[in-house]
Amino acid sequence: MLARLLSLSNIQVTVFESESSHTFRSQGGTLDLHTDTGLRAMKEAKLWDEFSEHARYDGQYIAWTDKYNNELMAMGADNRRQDAQERPEIDRSRLREILTNSLPDGTVKWGHKLKHVLGNNALVFENTTEYGFDLIVGADGTWSKVRKSLTDIEPEFTGIGLYELNIPDAENTAPELSKLVNRGSVFAGAEGKRLSIQQMGDGSLCVYTSELRETGDWMAPENCGYDSTNLAAVRKVLHGEYEDWDDIYHGVFDKAAGRPKPRSLYMLPVGFKWQHLRGVTIIGDAAHVMTPFAGEGVNVALTDALELSRAIIAATEKGLGEGVLDRGVEAFEKSMFPRMEKVCRLTAELTDDYFHTPGAPQSIMARVMTRHAKFSTPWVLHPLVTAGVHSWLFWRNVLGGNRQARD
Repeated sequence: MLARLLSLSNIQVTVFESESSHTFRSQGGTLDLHTDTGLRAMKEAKLWDEFSEHARYDGQYIAWTDKYNNELMAMGADNRRQDAQERPEIDRSRLREILTNSLPDGTVKWGHKLKHVLGNNALVFENTTEYGFDLIVGADGTWSKVRKSLTDIEPEFTGIGLYELNIPDAENTAPELSKLVNRGSVFAGAEGKRLSIQQMGDGSLCVYTSELRETGDWMAPENCGYDSTNLAAVRKVLHGEYEDWDDIYHGVFDKAAGRPKPRSLYMLPVGFKWQHLRGVTIIGDAAHVMTPFAGEGVNVALTDALELSRAIIAATEKGLGEGVLDRGVEAFEKSMFPRMEKVCRLTAELTDDYFHTPGAPQSIMARVMTRHAKFSTPWVLHPLVTAGVHSWLFWRNVLGGNRQARD
C-alpha cells in the first residue's frame, strides 16, 4: 500500500520481497476493511474499483456461538448494500494481488530475503547488498529484521497456538458447515479454545482452531508427540481436544483437506515504541504485531501506510533538504505510537477475554461488545456506551433474541 501511494506521486520506491511471487504461499483467511481506516486507504490509493470488484458485502454476516452450537449473537448484512459505511470482506490473497498489480513494473524485487540493515542506509540480503536509500521502511512482519536496527525488544508468545485448515468447495463437500457460515464467519468458543470458520471467495472455508499452548514451539514433534503437518494425525488430535463440542464442529475436522498449518501467536508489548533513527522506520506487523482477535491488524497497517505516505510526499514537495524527510518521519512515528497502542490494548484485552475468562464465551459477550464500542467512540461517551450495550443485551434476552440453539 505504501508503495502504491508513493508511486501515485511519482516518488521512486522499491519493494524487496523475500517470497518468489505473490502466489508463493497461501495468505490465510479473509479480512474486513473498516470505513475510516482500511477502506479510506483503498480509496486514497485509487483502488476502490478494483477492491469493489472482489469485496464480499454478504461476507459481513458474523455469528458467535458456544461449543454446543448455541448462538450467542449474530449480525447479518444485506448484500445489496455496497457503500463505504459497511465492513466488506476480501480474501488476503486477493488484496495482495490488487496491491501488487497496482505498482509500476519492476517496483517489486522478488526473492530478496533480508538478513539485516547495515547502518541506516543499506540492506543486506542473502545474495546481494543494496545501498543508497533516503528511507528504509520495514514492513517485514512479526520477526522484522528492520525492527532489530531500532530496538532489541522482541514479540512475546501469547500462549496461544492454532491450526489453519481448509475445506474446499464447502457448498458441495460440507453443506451443513456452508449453511452454518452463511457466507460470512462463525466464531465458536469455550474456555481456552476458539474455533473460527470463514467463507472464502473461492467457495472454500478457512478454519482456525486456537487454544492455549505451553510454548511457542508446541508444534514440534518432540513437544506435541505427532506430526503437526499431517492431516490424519492432526484430525485425530483435534477430535480428542474438542471431544465435548457439537458434532457440527467435529465435521470441520472431518471435511478438512490438504496440509494443516500450525503456528503460534506472538505480540509486541502494549505501548511498544522505539527511539527514532534517521533513515529507518517500521509499519504494519513489524511495528505492532498482535493477535487477530480484535480484527484490526490490516486496518491499522493500511493506516500506517497512508499516514507515512503523506509525510514522505509532504517532505518531497519541500525538496528533502536539511532533514525535512527525517522530521516528517519522526512526526509520523510520534503520531503513530498512541494510535497503535490503542489498537494493541484492545487486542490484548480481547485475547484475555476469549482465552482466560471463566465461563467464556457466554460470560464475556457484554464485555466484548463494550470494548469494541468504546474503541470507536470518544472517552467522554464511554459511560453511555457501556449502559447502552448492557441495556440492549438485557432487552434482547427478555424479548427472546438469544436463541438457545441453531436449527
